Amino acid sequence: MSVLLKNILLSSACALLFVSCEDMSKKVEDKINKLNAKTASLDSIVNKELDRVNHLDSLINMEGAKVKKLDSLVNKSTSKIDSIANAKLKSFRNLAN
Repeated sequence: MSVLLKNILLSSACALLFVSCEDMSKKVEDKINKLNAKTASLDSIVNKELDRVNHLDSLINMEGAKVKKLDSLVNKSTSKIDSIANAKLKSFRNLAN
């Protein structure tokens, strides 16, 4: 009878352990699924922000090109104005002499 009681207790303990492990496995799997969903959401947000950064970078590059073009025009205009002013100054000096 004692052997039968030990076998029943051992079988019951194994069954409880198995059910407990199965329940724990389901909980772990649920948490992993939630973590995967959060990771996918975060990845989507990061990708959107990277797209925004790339868009801003291209806008900065375009505006930089515009600034360079305007700077070139200003330099050309300044050079022309300087040459005209120098020519007029030379004419005035010649008149003064």
